[in-house]
Amino acid sequence: MDFWTYSCINCIRTTPYLNSWWAKYHNDGLVIVGVHTPEFQFEHNLTNVEAAVRRFNITYPVALDNNYGTWGAYNNQYWPADYIIDANGNVRYAHFGEGDYATTENVIRSLLEQAGYTVNMTNVNITEAINFSMIRTPELYFGFLTSQEHQTPIGDPQGYSPNKTVDYPVQNVSRNNTAYLEGSWYSTPDGMVSVNNSKIILVYSAKNVNIVASAYGVNSTTISVGIDGHGINSSYAGSDVIVQNGNGTALIGPARLYDIVNASGYGTHKLEIDAAPGMKIYTFTFG
Repeated sequence: MDFWTYSCINCIRTTPYLNSWWAKYHNDGLVIVGVHTPEFQFEHNLTNVEAAVRRFNITYPVALDNNYGTWGAYNNQYWPADYIIDANGNVRYAHFGEGDYATTENVIRSLLEQAGYTVNMTNVNITEAINFSMIRTPELYFGFLTSQEHQTPIGDPQGYSPNKTVDYPVQNVSRNNTAYLEGSWYSTPDGMVSVNNSKIILVYSAKNVNIVASAYGVNSTTISVGIDGHGINSSYAGSDVIVQNGNGTALIGPARLYDIVNASGYGTHKLEIDAAPGMKIYTFTFG
């Protein structure tokens, strides 16, 4: 059983292993159930979850846990969280978060053998390109409630004004790993919405940068992405960014995770996002 939610970068990075284990072992008795338990309100939407299942090539069953019933029954606290259950219905192993995939697969194989199946003894081999010790910037939440819950305030002295639009002046970016806002932003419980001349500035230390974002009140909107004082180039652009004439832009539409920076190595950089009206940002995540 895999607890996940579709905009979580940690869940997304775990999915290739789940897909591979399903392909390798499901004819030998393995059953995987993905329990989709939403973090954000938009993740309650069935259409959004169905689109994510297709996007991540998930073919094992996925159950919707919108009311946290299964989550609560397991007293779960994490995304992702994997519980391995034997043929008698007993939980024999649990793993929270990313990593330790070889151990998890060994437990799967051992329990299948105990149940009488003959299984392939070669581990799934997926190259992991993430060095977690080099990711120095934590996940950053926006919104006047979620930022408080996760203790990730913005750097602006104005802070948040619940359900109001605030004009943030040009800021002195004095702290790393802290997001600063400029221009007009509207504050919601779980995110910030760009209104006019809106910008986010962040000095981060990582290799990749993702945002969970959506179009708010419009069908789609755009962002422009800059790195270290210049427009992002193809060496840094994430898969959702299109680089043309020295400028990198991304089209923001349905609520999901958008890949905006994908560098060749880890480092500390200054990120600037210019957001057209209607861009709602929920979080930054890093890899």
